[in-house]
Amino acid sequence: MSGRNNFQKLIKIKESEKNQILSDYQTSVSEFEDVAEQLYSFMKKKEDLESTQQQKLKQGLSIYEMRHQQSFISNLEQTIAYYQKLVIKARNKMQFVQDKLLEKNIEVKKYEKIYDNSQKAYLESIHLFESKFMDEISIQQYINRGN
Repeated sequence: MSGRNNFQKLIKIKESEKNQILSDYQTSVSEFEDVAEQLYSFMKKKEDLESTQQQKLKQGLSIYEMRHQQSFISNLEQTIAYYQKLVIKARNKMQFVQDKLLEKNIEVKKYEKIYDNSQKAYLESIHLFESKFMDEISIQQYINRGN
């Protein structure tokens, strides 16, 4: 009986490890979403700026303004490149933690399956013992009736 209690404790420990990794996964997803949103906003700014620049070029634009906007676009491109790297790192981290979570889920399921099988075997042994005991009682009663 104490073996099963120990096994239940082991399952609880594995469940808590799984829950910790799940929490880590949710954090990594949140970080990925934040970085991806920032990347999107910078890309949108660049697109809007380029669109505005095209409009101004059609209307006439001074060289100073054109240089200023090109400088700004260049800075945005550097920022975008930086955030693309951050997105890749965040995605890789998220996938790594997701793989760990999958492994923990499988591990917990295995322990639960082993526990269930041991429970079934234990109950079957009890049932078998009870059957033998009842058979023995029946035999004893039959012998006592004959005497």
